[in-house]
Amino acid sequence: MPPDLYEVLGVPRNASPEEIKKAYRRLARQYHPDVNRDDGAEERFKEINAAYEVLSDEEKRARYDRFGYAGINPNAGGFGAEGFGFGDLNDIFETFFSGFTGQPRRGAASRKRPRAGRDIRYDMTLTFEESIFGVEKEIEITRLETCEHCQGTGAEPGTTPRRCPDCNGAGEIRHARPTLLGNIIETATCPRCHGRGEVVDTPCKECRGQTQVRKTRKLRVTVPGGVDDTTRLRVVNEGEPGENGGPNGHVQIFFHVTPHEFFRRRDNDILLDMKINVAQAALGAKITVPTVYGEEQLEIPPGTQSGTVFKLRGKGAPRIRSDGGSNSRGDQLVIVQVVVPTRLTSEQKRLFEELGRTLGGADVEPQKAGKGFFDRVLDFLGGEPN
Repeated sequence: MPPDLYEVLGVPRNASPEEIKKAYRRLARQYHPDVNRDDGAEERFKEINAAYEVLSDEEKRARYDRFGYAGINPNAGGFGAEGFGFGDLNDIFETFFSGFTGQPRRGAASRKRPRAGRDIRYDMTLTFEESIFGVEKEIEITRLETCEHCQGTGAEPGTTPRRCPDCNGAGEIRHARPTLLGNIIETATCPRCHGRGEVVDTPCKECRGQTQVRKTRKLRVTVPGGVDDTTRLRVVNEGEPGENGGPNGHVQIFFHVTPHEFFRRRDNDILLDMKINVAQAALGAKITVPTVYGEEQLEIPPGTQSGTVFKLRGKGAPRIRSDGGSNSRGDQLVIVQVVVPTRLTSEQKRLFEELGRTLGGADVEPQKAGKGFFDRVLDFLGGEPN
């Protein structure tokens, strides 16, 4: 038995016209042959369109609700694209989604509409410093370009393409296929002209009738400061050429930043682990801390514990604006690690023993449960500096 039209669209029988339209748009996007290459997707797409053709028409819907399939296509004993005047699946799709591409187009004209060229991916490796300060690099890409010899016609200069005799210039071949739902018009790209609607008797000697040739080009790219592995940079109109007067695609640059020996990134902040000895931690000290912008002095207060985090404001990575520039910078977070010596001279050992006696080291107690080192670091990253 043919499927229920309401089940095809996944709506109840009392669905409003707006609900039917919304369901159709969602399913059509999902199963359109240009998007979905799964087996059976095209057949599903045809069923969806045929169901919508009935349920979106008030009179046809009323006849279907009363008489079933006999009320909408009594001669065919079912329903199908042909019974409702469907000509081209692309026509159907563009009719209902014309808001995305402009005015609806019909037949072969839809195949001649301007299409944007494909984007080209380029992977760029940067040092840590280049990602912070920015850099200008020359990259090399290989892309298709319109053949200059034939000006994109595919025919040797002095000759012209002619209309394809198999599809009469439509670029596609149609035939009716009977199904349980009635006759359905199927379209396929013309095998002779490959959808162009024209055939070339004397192919261009440069592109061999393909209208395009592959060439290698060099581009100068300015990388703004502050990029990281998640940043994408687009070089506009440097991708593959468009079709039928459409714009070129773009070059999409993906960045890969090599790890630094000391520094790490967390968003726009730079993290640095800094070791100090027990005397510096207990008595306090002024230490020199490296940053990507040069050395800075950091005051360590007396009694500093291992895992304490200090903030050097404005010493992090630049923040990238939406226009590709950069303005303010993040901070550098210095995580102090108190290093306990593993080897002591006899004098150092004597001094530590004397210190231990004054501190009452015999009174050893379990530490109360609380946050550990990494918990304190995470708390700081969202809190205030010491």
